[in-house]
Amino acid sequence: MSPSVNSKTTGVALVLIVIVGISGLALAPYFGPQPSADSVTIHLLLTEGLMIEYNNSRLYIDPWYLLDNYTDFLADVILITHPHFDHYNESVVSMLQKETTVNVLPSNMSDEVTLHDGIGVVPGDVIQVGDFTITAFYQYSPGHPREANWTSYLVDINGFTIFHAGDSMNITEYEQLNGLVDLAFLPVYNYDETTVYSIEMIQPHYYVPIHFDEGYNQIYVNAYGDEIAAVSDCEILVMDYWSSYTFEI
Repeated sequence: MSPSVNSKTTGVALVLIVIVGISGLALAPYFGPQPSADSVTIHLLLTEGLMIEYNNSRLYIDPWYLLDNYTDFLADVILITHPHFDHYNESVVSMLQKETTVNVLPSNMSDEVTLHDGIGVVPGDVIQVGDFTITAFYQYSPGHPREANWTSYLVDINGFTIFHAGDSMNITEYEQLNGLVDLAFLPVYNYDETTVYSIEMIQPHYYVPIHFDEGYNQIYVNAYGDEIAAVSDCEILVMDYWSSYTFEI
């Protein structure tokens, strides 16, 4: 698996393919047969961690804590958004390695890039790894300085585009994503209207809350679901930690 990097200087250009169907099932941390070539399975880990399965490949985002059975599910790709403890854990990243694993981290994390023989990226960089087209995007908010060039990520899988915001809040660059995102993972840890504004700018087809205290994902949706519906047509999917959802694409 040979990754290639292409640095962009302006915006993000992605081709959007319409989703033809969707089916989902919330599961305990159990993994059955690999998804078909026409489906993408999302496993919500802890805080903002994701494992994405497609066509016998696994891509992780911010896997800082894993249950024991995840040692059987090694990574083809690992994306790290920034170095905070609840997003990057050296031992977990090391545990998920196989010979061909591609590790992608913000260039600002230079020591960690070297440690994991990784690829350092800044917003605008594009990497192709197998079926995954990965675009590093902007990430900043209070406590996450813009000048650090930490990254959120867009992951395009056969035209199905996933956006993982990291700890980014409502930023002006989200205007570049309008209409390009099928599935958005946005943090709700402030439990205020910030995410509503982000959804209004991005206009994803589906939205999953992340970075929540146990049970507050549903509380947040109960509080702001009507406001989200007023500014977008996106469907809200409430996933608990360690649950899974399969999209037919």
